[in-house]
Amino acid sequence: MADVTENPPLASYYAALVGSVAGWSERALHLAFLVPALAVVLGTYRLALKVTRFPLLAALATLLTPGVLVSATSVMCDTMMVAFWVWAVVLWAEGLDPFKPSYLLAAGVLITASALTKYYGAALIPLLAAYSLVRLRRSGWWMFFFLIPVLTLGAYEIWTAHLYGHGLMGAAATFAATQRETQQGSTIARTLVSLSFAGGCAASALALSPIVWPWKRLLAGILPSVFAAFALIFESVPFGMRVGGEYAAHSLKVHWMLTSMQLTLCILSALAMVALAIAEVWGHWRDATSWLLALWVLGTLYFAGFVNWTVNARSVLPLIPAVGLLVFRRLERVPQVLPPRASFFGAVAGLTIAGVIGLLVTISDFTWANSAREAAHLVYKKTRAERGRVYFVGHWGFQYYMQALGFTPGDELQYKLSPGDIIVVPMNNTELARTPRGIVLSRQEELELLKHNIAATMSVDLGAGFYSSMWGPLPFSFGPVPPERYELLRVSRDNGASAAK
Repeated sequence: MADVTENPPLASYYAALVGSVAGWSERALHLAFLVPALAVVLGTYRLALKVTRFPLLAALATLLTPGVLVSATSVMCDTMMVAFWVWAVVLWAEGLDPFKPSYLLAAGVLITASALTKYYGAALIPLLAAYSLVRLRRSGWWMFFFLIPVLTLGAYEIWTAHLYGHGLMGAAATFAATQRETQQGSTIARTLVSLSFAGGCAASALALSPIVWPWKRLLAGILPSVFAAFALIFESVPFGMRVGGEYAAHSLKVHWMLTSMQLTLCILSALAMVALAIAEVWGHWRDATSWLLALWVLGTLYFAGFVNWTVNARSVLPLIPAVGLLVFRRLERVPQVLPPRASFFGAVAGLTIAGVIGLLVTISDFTWANSAREAAHLVYKKTRAERGRVYFVGHWGFQYYMQALGFTPGDELQYKLSPGDIIVVPMNNTELARTPRGIVLSRQEELELLKHNIAATMSVDLGAGFYSSMWGPLPFSFGPVPPERYELLRVSRDNGASAAK
């Protein structure tokens, strides 16, 4: 496991604690991982009390986004990392001036917890250091509280190197660099894709733009967003390696009108977000909070596009709370774009639109995840009378359910295939094990599930890659979602390669 995992262990230990106390049911685990999501929203509200007159709206602008809603309903480490992140910022800001050592001590512990949940949490150290220097204009005793995460992470790296022969943080960094090099996407393409993911996942940035930006400025952002969308769709910039290869690239062109509209809106949303961050420090360059929020957003955007191994929604998740704060800080600082009553109704309408989009995407991701369970049970019904062994390939939820039902995962290094065996292949999955040379397969049956979804989070046909941009340049996509297909292949002949393997 130490060779393949690229995340630190805190979320896994949390899941183990929940499982040992409440049982390993899906309901127990999902409820447990809703707690960090609640902490994110409450932490954003607490921080917003200090930096804007609209704390409730800022918290809702965080909650009612596709990035937060989908991630909150998953069993993953990212929401937990952001929860520690937001509360570390809250306690650090409140403990800095006047000096409150207990607050800074707690913030140091939370920074450590964030980094041990997902390595990007360590970015809090330079972020809060910059914020402190701008706010206080001098160094001080507050700097020593950064030793808590620095020494802990250093000890973690040394300890894991002793246990496994390599430090896990260093291994994760090497993996990310290798993957970026392998994917061979151009700098421009990664920039545009990271903008698309950030803008789509923080949909409130665009939905609330009419109340903080004049229409002329919004219209000025449409043209470059359209050009960027077409550059990605028609491969004017090298996208790099993608799942589905030429088929995926062709499919984007087939759905070019639908995809270009959504890409344009996502990129426009990100441009509005970047403009908020720049405008925040442009007119208030002595304000520490302005620098905190701007660096929070821009730093996360850079990480998602150029440091992480792939662009995905989880990488841009940390910037969403800061975006909500930036929107409502600008609303109270700039001359009214709309009259006060219109601004209020505009904020309600914008949050409603972002929330509806977020809920639709979350429901689609939920039904897609459940389709893996349905597929596993359907395979069980169709193959339980088989005399030969039934293997499967692929990962994610499908692997979880298939192994729970007693099926054997395919391993290309240790296959023991015999004529009559069956291999189940999910067509929308990752890391599919190859069969040994000399094995002849024939299609036994094809299963189709999930035929009526209105949006997709992972579909090469529609260019949606919520969990990895290798599936496409959009974090999610609305449109004619193709069904989930599973092929049942029968081993018809073994030329001796299996035994030799």
